[in-house]
Amino acid sequence: MAMVEMELNKIRIDENRGEQVIVLKEKAGDRILPIVIGIMEVTAIKMKISGLTPPRPMTHDLLCNTIKQLGAKIDKIVITNLQQNTFFAKLILQINGTFKEVDARPSDSIAIALRAKAPIFVDEAVLSTISDNPE
Repeated sequence: MAMVEMELNKIRIDENRGEQVIVLKEKAGDRILPIVIGIMEVTAIKMKISGLTPPRPMTHDLLCNTIKQLGAKIDKIVITNLQQNTFFAKLILQINGTFKEVDARPSDSIAIALRAKAPIFVDEAVLSTISDNPE
């Protein structure tokens, strides 16, 4: 599977449709990947990139802290597939030199990657299926 490294480019609110969209941009290129996400996930992502720290851990912080306390590390996240307008992702964890994949939603994966400072990848096949550029 060929993977392309991406970074969070922007967060947009589509007021006409009432949707929150995160836009990933290819690190070494110009391709983008817009993903519609829920309000809770967009709030978690915005809090992290704004540098806001809640008084108690939020769900994504709790998961990152748990993974770390168990001696594992978030190696990367990968958006692996697109089926019927639904994206699929995996958290790739490194545990004692071995790698484990955990199924996850892309929005949660990105929120976790930002907290863990882990790279974000998208499968090349997913990028090649995206023909619309919302810019």
